[in-house]
Amino acid sequence: MKQFKSFTSLAVTAALLGSAAPMAMAATPDNMLVIANRIDDIKTFDPAESFEFAGADVSRNVYEKLVNFDPMDLDAGYAPEIAESWELSQDGKTITFKIAEGHVFSSGNPVTGKDVVYSLQRAVKLDKTPSFILTQFGFTADNIEEMVQLVDDMTVSVTLDKQYALSFVLNCLTATIGGIVDSETVMANEADGDMGNEWLRTNSAGSGPYMVAQWKPNESVMLVLNENYGGEAPAMERVVVQHIQESATQRLMLERGDIDVARNLSPEDVAGLASVDGVKVVDELRGRLMYFSANQKNEMLSDPKVLEALKYATDYQGMADSFLKGQYTVHQAFLPLTFLGALEDQPFSYDMDAAKAALAESGFPDCGPIKISVRDAQDRMDIGQSLQNTWGALGCDVELIVGTGAQTLDRYRAREHDIYLGAWGPDYPDPNTNAATFAENPDNADDSGNTGYLAWRNAWDIPEMSKETQAAVVENDTDKRAEMYKEIQKEHQMVSPFGVMFQQIEQNAMAENVANFVAGGATTAVSYWVITK
Repeated sequence: MKQFKSFTSLAVTAALLGSAAPMAMAATPDNMLVIANRIDDIKTFDPAESFEFAGADVSRNVYEKLVNFDPMDLDAGYAPEIAESWELSQDGKTITFKIAEGHVFSSGNPVTGKDVVYSLQRAVKLDKTPSFILTQFGFTADNIEEMVQLVDDMTVSVTLDKQYALSFVLNCLTATIGGIVDSETVMANEADGDMGNEWLRTNSAGSGPYMVAQWKPNESVMLVLNENYGGEAPAMERVVVQHIQESATQRLMLERGDIDVARNLSPEDVAGLASVDGVKVVDELRGRLMYFSANQKNEMLSDPKVLEALKYATDYQGMADSFLKGQYTVHQAFLPLTFLGALEDQPFSYDMDAAKAALAESGFPDCGPIKISVRDAQDRMDIGQSLQNTWGALGCDVELIVGTGAQTLDRYRAREHDIYLGAWGPDYPDPNTNAATFAENPDNADDSGNTGYLAWRNAWDIPEMSKETQAAVVENDTDKRAEMYKEIQKEHQMVSPFGVMFQQIEQNAMAENVANFVAGGATTAVSYWVITK
């Protein structure tokens, strides 16, 4: 952890909801947390649909799950939350959860087994982008009512299609899609059979410490206390997250005291805080990876030698030592460090001679036009411009197609990109979370609906690697399972259309009086309810 100091003049934050520009303000109350963050990727608050970074932050604080992580002890792994206990059947296929008393939704309705069954069944039936986290257990819209059943008011049984490691299943239930919704409230807001999906996009119905009070897309989101929360009341009664795109603006607002936390500072702005009083910077290794990927529908980008050339023409260390300094470490495998089976091998380095040799052996020695789809965020733009420069030196005509987080994601999920430059964070703390998306593609058809699989998004048809990945997820010998993932990653590094470049070190700058800010490590999202000032 690094700590710096900075001058703090507290701010009045209710006004923050109205404007993205910094304003001269007085004081943020002791019971309110004000954060500057890039939140333009938020598309929905429905836990069955939310699959973006900023949306996960909201969900983490609004929805409880059967099992979850203690933010003050992330290394301990999952722990009981709505489920007070569970038992595994003798055949290893059915998990019976006993629901704990005392959990209450923001509506005042108690959490019961009925809500758990409804939430899990609903997530599968809606079949939104993150549904694959649950459907990988053999759940379908047709069988989910048989697979997830109410035993009694406070007992739920979940039956899987085959035996898996219990830890893998429970880890999956910590994902955003595992959020338990208030069935009565959601059904009351159903429209045209959508199971409340449209309403939950802008509202919340959870039993977590907070509830969504207001959301202005691309501007701000406000969370307020769930007055019926069954746990200890958080010190921060309101949390305001304001969309501030520019690092320099976030830094200025933090120095003036207009905000409590700045989450997207550049290395230069972090370094600039070293001489300022009253601010600290907390470093946290996250699970987020930065990568580029090539659409295999593009004939040139499906040439293995072209992909090899692009990987050698990427200045990994140069970027890490310059504009990414302190915030990303070079990492070239799809499992983040700290995960079971993480691979530290780095087979590619910036080598223009090797890149040109590979390109010359390809079917496209002239390296025709390449469009890089990139989100309008400083770190990604900087990486995109570096790729544009070094790939340009290789002889490629490279254009950056810049858009908001939502725009670039929509293009990516529609398989309409050439090169996508983006980030990927684990959905649960098990190696399958990344293996099943980077190295598995169950059905490469355009209409398969497999948008949650990155291999599918890039039209990469890999039946054999998919089988290897599926075999690893059911292996109960931990050491053997780790070795299986390492072997898959070694192959993936050399043949895939993915260029994994970096793993994130998140540097969150905050007022010195902010305590217990936990961004989520490599396993989960931020936890507001433990923060004090």
